[in-house]
Amino acid sequence: MKFNTPLFAQGRLPAGAAGFFLAITAFASPAGAAAPAQNPAPAHVMTVAAHDSIDARINSLHNRLQINGAQEALWQKVAQVMRDNTDTMRALRETRMSQMSSMNAVDDLKSYGQAADAHAEGIRKLTPVFQTLYDSMSDEQKKNADLIFRTDHHHPAKKG
Repeated sequence: MKFNTPLFAQGRLPAGAAGFFLAITAFASPAGAAAPAQNPAPAHVMTVAAHDSIDARINSLHNRLQINGAQEALWQKVAQVMRDNTDTMRALRETRMSQMSSMNAVDDLKSYGQAADAHAEGIRKLTPVFQTLYDSMSDEQKKNADLIFRTDHHHPAKKG
């Protein structure tokens, strides 16, 4: 492992930190999302792509959870928290990337701490709105949701 090049910038994180970026947007991540491009796209292009990506994940989860019409308003609250959490993590990452060349080891650790705090706060925000949706689900939907949560990428510690 190189200590002079931040792992975050290389698209690799320590095992515990990797979950921050998988979990905050909740449930699934596209295959190419882990490693940033060598020549990053302009911020507006990245923002559009990130919104497309989170919207694709939200739509996929909506379908997989079999959200019905009566649950749609509750689902929209879940989706909005997912979008907000993604925006928060994106802003942290952009700040980190812009300051990377001047960060020392302590700054690097503080930056990871900010990501950890943002991740925890995002989960705290997501949990109650998802709980309300979950409570409205049929037993079959709940079993399906339980399976999705048990097996999807937001539990990196179970993978390995």
